[in-house]
Amino acid sequence: MAAKSKSILSAGELIRPALLQNPDIAATVTKVFPVVTTEAELPYISYRRLSLEAVAVKGTPARAAEIEVLCFGRTYSQSVEIAEAVRSSLDGAEITSADGGLTLRSCMLTDAEESWLDDAWVQRLIFTVRI
Repeated sequence: MAAKSKSILSAGELIRPALLQNPDIAATVTKVFPVVTTEAELPYISYRRLSLEAVAVKGTPARAAEIEVLCFGRTYSQSVEIAEAVRSSLDGAEITSADGGLTLRSCMLTDAEESWLDDAWVQRLIFTVRI
């Protein structure tokens, strides 16, 4: 298959490398993965695209998506610390892929909630990203 330009559908490919560049995240979590994994040991981070939309900007369709990042911790404090590191890594960031084929021009924290799931404290962060 011939190489094609990447779209907002590929935005998730930029999330994992951006998170792992943060030394606090790299030193704390056991895994950062998209959507789902069959094995994960606390603490860890999971992320996925929730939705996307086309937004016209100056006559050109800009693409936007919501990315959900889940921060799982053994304790409430650990989940919040991971969430703060994720926010620090992504909120307000411009992220370009290593090959330069895709750039998130905007990444903004737009919502958050907390819960308990699968014997873990969970911080759910929603980022709106645009390419």
